[in-house]
Amino acid sequence: MKTRIRELRNAMGITQQQLADFVHVSSRTIISIEKGQYSPSLMLAYRMAQVFHTTVEDLYCLKENKEIEDKNYENL
Repeated sequence: MKTRIRELRNAMGITQQQLADFVHVSSRTIISIEKGQYSPSLMLAYRMAQVFHTTVEDLYCLKENKEIEDKNYENL
């Protein structure tokens, strides 16, 4: 799943560890989320959205990800 986490984190000038500390998870969790290897809970997504002063929808590119997923279903 595409996210804007790395982009927004870099724009704020914070490290993965700092973000992890802000949202009460390990830096390994942030790394996995940024690589698209882990989908966070809704509460964790909300906490990260608050750090970046945005919405969960924007942070996780939900519209774009839905369109990609819809295309994949159409090709089945």
